[in-house]
Amino acid sequence: MSQAPRHREEGPVAARDDVEKVAEHSQASGYHGSTLAASLRRRLADLISAGPIEERGVLPVALEDRTATNYNSYFSIWACMNVNLLPITFGLLGPTYGLGLRDCALVILFFCLLTAAIPAYLGTLGPKTGLRQMIQARFSFGRYLVSVPVILNLATLTGFCVVICVIGGQCLSAVAGGSLTPAVGIVIMGVMALLISFCGYNVLHQYERWAWIPALIAIVIATGCGGSGLREQAPTEPATPGGVLSFGMIIASYMIPYACLASDFTTYLNPKFSSLRLFLYGYTGLVVPSVLLMVLGAAIGGAIASNPEWEAGYETTQVGGVLAAMLSRAGGFGKFVVVVLSLTLLGNIAATMYSITLNFQILIPQLLVVPRYMFSILVTAIVIPISVEAARRFFDSLENFVALIGYWSAAFVAVLIVEHNVFRGGKYHTYDHDSWNVASRLPWGIAALMASALSFALVIPSMSQVWFEGPIAAKSGDIGFEMAFAVTAVLYLPLRYLERRISGR
Repeated sequence: MSQAPRHREEGPVAARDDVEKVAEHSQASGYHGSTLAASLRRRLADLISAGPIEERGVLPVALEDRTATNYNSYFSIWACMNVNLLPITFGLLGPTYGLGLRDCALVILFFCLLTAAIPAYLGTLGPKTGLRQMIQARFSFGRYLVSVPVILNLATLTGFCVVICVIGGQCLSAVAGGSLTPAVGIVIMGVMALLISFCGYNVLHQYERWAWIPALIAIVIATGCGGSGLREQAPTEPATPGGVLSFGMIIASYMIPYACLASDFTTYLNPKFSSLRLFLYGYTGLVVPSVLLMVLGAAIGGAIASNPEWEAGYETTQVGGVLAAMLSRAGGFGKFVVVVLSLTLLGNIAATMYSITLNFQILIPQLLVVPRYMFSILVTAIVIPISVEAARRFFDSLENFVALIGYWSAAFVAVLIVEHNVFRGGKYHTYDHDSWNVASRLPWGIAALMASALSFALVIPSMSQVWFEGPIAAKSGDIGFEMAFAVTAVLYLPLRYLERRISGR
């Protein structure tokens, strides 16, 4: 469990100080709050400071406030975000690409090992810089053009919240035998996630530290109950390169977007800790549960057609229906386990909603005066109705969503990695806290945006989706995210060098 940040430990005075800092930054952006509004904010800060709610938002965390020393929380938060039904659901997509269980397992293992390194690495920059992930992006995309990846990241994170709410709602509906509709289950999931994300960093880390344990137990029980059915894998044709690479894109689209929020969870950690060890904590927390549970999902997907009861459950409430059918032999206890499985998703959705609240403040600087936790309510109000609609055609919605997120996020992380290691020489002090919100001290961002956009000249022909297949992908399979990462990295080098020569920053 992470230590409470110093501004939380110091009580009401520190909370008021944070409000005053927010007001100062807002005035620098042209916002002039009324005396009444300022008074209300101070009273709200006094109220919040008496509880466990984080108020700081996207403001940089000063070195003296980076005091948390429980570094294994970087493992536990990723483990909790992945020890749930979400990776199982992504694994279920493997057989739809014509892959057998062995081929799915090999694809999952390779692409998870490859792509998990990106979020694990970017998370190590949080303790060293004290900056949230999208604030770090300002040091390459600039003060204003960073809005483009922030909007895309908001859409991505919101999409993941929708997927998670749908899965949880379907599970609760399956347990109730139809008396509880998936829509009501979705509302229950959204409200419960709101309670955790509302409180912020400290409560989130406390929850994530332990929540993965009952989640793991429930998944083991479900696997044990359905073990005999899992052996009945439907026959498949030999794997094709197109099927392998297209499913690999699904795995990459699951893993790489985590990089867009990785350092949000590490900004309060003490920077004296070894970056290598912190990386290994994060990498292990990402890879181990994701690989095992995606393989389990692929096994379930390959066995649905051979188990009439599973197939009937799948047609009724999809993921939730299959799990309820697998646990049906356990009677009432099996239903209890399905409920626990639905609640395992709270660790992922709460952490994702937490990052969404920070992205709102980055997108619209004037919103710095609005406490972070207020956006948790707004996000919940957005996610619930979208989830209800997406639940009607869930797997179609999932595939369409996944198709859109892997490409842009690969281009985005390529820019951040090249900027940090090449143009900043891996020096953390170059991320100046006095410059994060001042456009004249930040890069223009033209190089970052141009490199990302121009990469799509090769990304689009390399895409293979239900609604579009490019000429390169028709011969090789989907290699869009690989193209996005490699081409963006190569283009960013000359473009950023030119930008620095002209702008001097």
